[in-house]
This record gives sequence, C-alpha cells and structure tokens, in this order.
Amino acid sequence: MIADDQAVDETGRVPGSDDTSGDLPVTGSLVVPAAALAWRFSRSSGPGGQGVNTADSRVELSVAPLELRGLTDGQRQRLAERLGPRLVDGVLTVVAGEHRQQLRNRAAARERLAAVLRAALAAPPPPRRRTKPTRGSQERRIAEKKRRGELKRRRGSWE
Repeated sequence: MIADDQAVDETGRVPGSDDTSGDLPVTGSLVVPAAALAWRFSRSSGPGGQGVNTADSRVELSVAPLELRGLTDGQRQRLAERLGPRLVDGVLTVVAGEHRQQLRNRAAARERLAAVLRAALAAPPPPRRRTKPTRGSQERRIAEKKRRGELKRRRGSWE
C-alpha cells in the first residue's frame, strides 16, 4: 500500500532507504540527490566461484560533498576540514566489494557513504569544563602517597 505523499519512480516502486538507485538520505535535513551520485563497477577480488572473473561486483560510489545543495556555510567548512584528506579533486569515493552480489555491494556503499557524511557533519562535542578535584579524592591521593613513601622508606634499612 502506497501512501499519498510517497512518490513512485518510473519502475513503479517507491524509492526507500533500501533502494540502491534513489536519493541518499544522510540526516534529517540533508538528502543527496541520485543525480549527484556517480557509480563505477569493477571486478572484485577474493573468492567468487565461477563468476569471479566475469561479474563486476565491486562498487565505487562517488559524490562531491562540498557542492551539495542545502548545506550551510558551517557544514560546508566542517566537511572540508574533516574530509579534506579523503577528497580527491573535491570528490569523496567509498568502495564496497565484500559481497558477491553487486546489489548488496551497492547497498553497502550507500550505507558507508551516508555514515561518512553523517560523521563529518556531526557537531563537535561541547568543550570540557574544568573542575576541581573533590576533597575526598585529594585526601585519598595524599594518603596513598604517604603509604607508598613509608613502604619505600622501610625498604632501605637492615636493622
């Protein structure tokens, strides 16, 4: 059953999160359009039986994250800082080749790309507020130092 607010694509399916050809939802406010995703397929390494040399099951999914629409300047700057080493000519590429089926590798690549973008867009944690040690912890620390010093002082004498 299809709800009234859901769009149907040309194949008659409703694009969802498990669809490997639709838009890629990253956060509640950011969705990477399908047109911005670039796919490449190649032969995967590892075991694969008879189809290992014929099936192009390895998937590379690329996107230019700094050119996505709907990003604020702060988000763009955060993406540039955190993804800087991974960007090649402004393009982020993730690879999936752990499954034997191309469709499963496509789904894995989409999940991986969404996770990388989500982590890069995450707001930094609040700075740590410095606190004083409690009186009890100070007393325990001093008592342990005194006990350790006494132990070492007693070691030296041969009475």
